[in-house]
Amino acid sequence: MVEAVMLWNEPNNLSHWDFHIDPEWRLFAEMTIAAARVIREINPDLTIALGGMSPVDANFVRLLAGHGVLDHIDVVAIHGFPLDWNHWSIHEWPGKVEEIRRVSNRPVWVSEAGASSFGAEEVQAFGVKRTAELLLPIVDRVHWYSLFDLPSNWTATTRHKEAEGSAYYRHYYMGLVREDGSPKAASSCFPQGLGICQWFHFEDPRLSSAVEWLRKLKVRYLRTGLSWADSYRPGAEAWFDQQMQALEEFDITMTLCFTPEHLGQAPHYTSPPKNPEDFANFAAWAVQKYALVSRKSLSLSGLDGRNRFQRQPWKR
Repeated sequence: MVEAVMLWNEPNNLSHWDFHIDPEWRLFAEMTIAAARVIREINPDLTIALGGMSPVDANFVRLLAGHGVLDHIDVVAIHGFPLDWNHWSIHEWPGKVEEIRRVSNRPVWVSEAGASSFGAEEVQAFGVKRTAELLLPIVDRVHWYSLFDLPSNWTATTRHKEAEGSAYYRHYYMGLVREDGSPKAASSCFPQGLGICQWFHFEDPRLSSAVEWLRKLKVRYLRTGLSWADSYRPGAEAWFDQQMQALEEFDITMTLCFTPEHLGQAPHYTSPPKNPEDFANFAAWAVQKYALVSRKSLSLSGLDGRNRFQRQPWKR
């Protein structure tokens, strides 16, 4: 079941949004507001979360508030990796949450929190236990990043470059489960109530294994994504159907992000789209397909499930 839709991922991070093109995030604001409005029309009960920010930055929240974004979302999400990349201590998590809660006047979710096993598995085990102790009492959702290590022959989606050494390679060791499918020490102490964030690549062969591991770990809350860019691949809808059907037993935060090259102001997945309505139409399609309220609810709200989408259809 989709419990929330998240609009973009780490929009204040150059690896996910090109702020050289959009230095004041005005285009991001237009895109987010357009998508939120159409989601409200289709499913007014669906929680809308602002794409998890990394780094945690109160000034970024103030900027988006000035653009009107906070008027259209229910939750502000944040990401943190203090044992790997952030310049703050893991013990500062409650202060980071309160800082964003105070400037946004919205509930705060931690949609990615993690620790790599790059240096030692004991560090990751400590990280998962301490993260849960600090965050589960004060926020409604905490998604641990991630379930699986990144396969060594895949490219990490990050601003870090391979020449930076550990800053780059830590991305490959964030999982509770190694590339070969064997569990790490942190999996044996994974706390009840903690969710998981796991991204699935197009036609990801790990999907069925992921479901087995999520059940084994007794995970209820899952954050994953649908790539707008991937939606233009042949067979995209069949893959999205397979992914979402396999995961339907979990409470899903469905993240929508990544610009198709031909629709961006620059030909890159981080680019702002030329037309904010293009992303809104993709969001409308995704919500109608995977997060739609009952037909009775739609009828009572004056919608028949077709109005917006049929007026401005999402086209591959």
